[in-house]
Amino acid sequence: MDLRYSDADEEFRAGLREWLATELPNLAPQPARDDWDARRAWDTDWQRRLFDAGYAGINWPEEYGGRGATPSQHLVFLEETTRARAPYVGVNFVGLLHAGPTIIAEGTDEQKREHLPRILRGDEVWCQGFSEPQAGSDLASLRTRAVRDGDHYVVTGQKIWCSFGQIGDFGELLVRTDPDAPKHKGISYLLVPMKQPGVEVRGIVQPDGTAEFCEVFFTDARCAKDDVVGGINNGWKVANSTLAFERGMSATTGYRRFEEEYKLMVEAAEANGAIHDASIRQRLVQYYTKIQILRINGLRSLATALAGQKDPGIAALGASNKMFWSEMHKAAMELALDINGAHSMLVDTGSEAGSWPGTAREKRRPGYPVSAMMSAFFFSRSETIWGGTSQIQRNIVGERVLGLPKEPSAEK
Repeated sequence: MDLRYSDADEEFRAGLREWLATELPNLAPQPARDDWDARRAWDTDWQRRLFDAGYAGINWPEEYGGRGATPSQHLVFLEETTRARAPYVGVNFVGLLHAGPTIIAEGTDEQKREHLPRILRGDEVWCQGFSEPQAGSDLASLRTRAVRDGDHYVVTGQKIWCSFGQIGDFGELLVRTDPDAPKHKGISYLLVPMKQPGVEVRGIVQPDGTAEFCEVFFTDARCAKDDVVGGINNGWKVANSTLAFERGMSATTGYRRFEEEYKLMVEAAEANGAIHDASIRQRLVQYYTKIQILRINGLRSLATALAGQKDPGIAALGASNKMFWSEMHKAAMELALDINGAHSMLVDTGSEAGSWPGTAREKRRPGYPVSAMMSAFFFSRSETIWGGTSQIQRNIVGERVLGLPKEPSAEK
C-alpha cells in the first residue's frame, strides 16, 4: 500500500493552503445555532467561495461544476480544510454528501444538469425525508404515498427527523407508489420542492434549544414526474445508494475531525489538570487508538480505489465503519464532558478556548444556557441513530459479511 502523495497532489495542497490562509480571516463570525436564516446565509456564502475558487465538489464531475479530482486530492482537501479549521458543510450537508452523490450515481442527465451545479454553488439547500413515526429502523414500512396525477405525483404523509427541513429548497423523499407491492418493491425516490403549498415543517426542539431536526407534513404536495430518481418503484435501491454515502462518509476522511477534537481534549486536560488523572489519560489513549483504527480502515479503502480495484467487502465497510465511529464518538463526547467538568455546562461567550469543531459559538439565551461543547455532546447521541442505528449496522455486518442467519421476522 503506497499512499505517498504525488507532486501534483502536493502542488494542489500548496495552492489550497495559500487560499485558505487568505480567505478564512475574511469570514464573519458564525451565527447562533438557532438563527436558521443567518446559518443558511453563512454556510452558503462559504460554499460559494469554494465554488468560485474551484474547490467545490472536489471529486464531482467537471461537467457539472466539480473539479474531477483524484481520490488522493480529495483527501488532501479534507486534510487541509480540517487543519485550518475551515467551516464544515453545515446546512449544505444533505445536498453535498447525500443528494448530490445519489443524483450523480442514479439520476438522469437532466436531473444532474438541473441540481448539481446549484448544489455546488450553494444556491440549493437540501433536506432528507426518509424516516417516519412508524418507520425508522424498519424504513421499508414507510406510509407516505405518492399518486400519479398527469405530469405530477401528489404526495401525502408525514416525515420525521428531517435535517434542515426548515430551510430546505428540495427534499430527497422516499414514498410509497405501489401499495400492493411487497414493501421493499413499491417505494420510489422523489426530488420534492419544499417551498410549496401542502408542505408544513415543524421544528423538533432539542435539549440545547435548537431544532436541528424537523417533522414535515405533506398534504397534496406536488412533484414533477421527471423528478423520480432511478425509476418508479425502484426507490429502495436508490435509497441504499444514499445510505451508503451517508454511512461511508467517514470511511476515508472522517477521522480528521476526530483528531482535531482529540487535540482540543488534550489541551483542555493539560490546562485544567485533568491530565494527571490516570483514568482520563487511559481514555484519551483509547480514543486516539480508535481514531487510528478508523484512519487505517480509510486508507485501505482509499488504496483500493487508487489501484482501480474493487474491494469485495466494500459493501459492508460503510455499515461497520459507521457503527464504529458513531459509538466511538459518543464515548469521546462523554470523555470531553468529564475533562471539562462543570465548565462544560457554561455558555460559550465567544472565547476561542470555548469553541468546538462543528458548532457555532453561542450567546446566552433564556431557557437553554448550553455551551457549544454541550451541544456537540447532545448531537453525538444522534450519531448512533441516523443513517441506520448501530443495531441495524450489526445486522448488516452479521448477515452480509459473517454469513450469519437473518434475524427472525417479528411477524412470524
